[in-house]
Amino acid sequence: GAAEIFTAGNDLMDFMMNPPKIGEGGELPSVFRFLNAIHHFPKPIVAGVCGAAVGIGTTLLFHCDLVYVGDNAALSLPFVNLGLCPEAGSSWLLPALVGHHRAAEKLMLGEPFYADEALEMGLANRVLPPAEVNAHVQAQAKKLADKPSASLVATKALMKKGQGHIAELIAAEGKIFGELLVGPAAKEAISAFMQKRKPDFSKY
Repeated sequence: GAAEIFTAGNDLMDFMMNPPKIGEGGELPSVFRFLNAIHHFPKPIVAGVCGAAVGIGTTLLFHCDLVYVGDNAALSLPFVNLGLCPEAGSSWLLPALVGHHRAAEKLMLGEPFYADEALEMGLANRVLPPAEVNAHVQAQAKKLADKPSASLVATKALMKKGQGHIAELIAAEGKIFGELLVGPAAKEAISAFMQKRKPDFSKY
């Protein structure tokens, strides 16, 4: 990400045209491979977030070990608002991180939340001026690089010992996400977004 924006999330029109599907031979779509690679990466992952972090831009942070955000960070999980469901293991990881009720508020209402709330909820380690985030991330990464690698890998593995089911959950979320993506509510949400109007979910 840059000092102005981390990521606007996935291209939903592209997703609708090419829904992520598991191949007949069990081949995973690229987005699943990306998420699994992050989840299974053995060494610490340090993230710096400035500006908007939409959808997967927020959920991938749940797989990171250290997260530093600019004071302009705006995180959002708009899946339900788009007629979709959580992804990246977030239906389990977010409640585990912040508790069921706070997770439900973020996942079910889909309203953006900002740097100070992310810090208060424990989703970020520190809030910084945007111009300082990258340098701080690099400095923290350097500190980690100076530690004994085997100890870091062992520590992370032990901390994630209870997450053995996450890869299976990512696949289950992805299957439901793909089904909802071609459903009427998602089509209405995306049409409304393109037409700059409020979606009408009264029929769905």
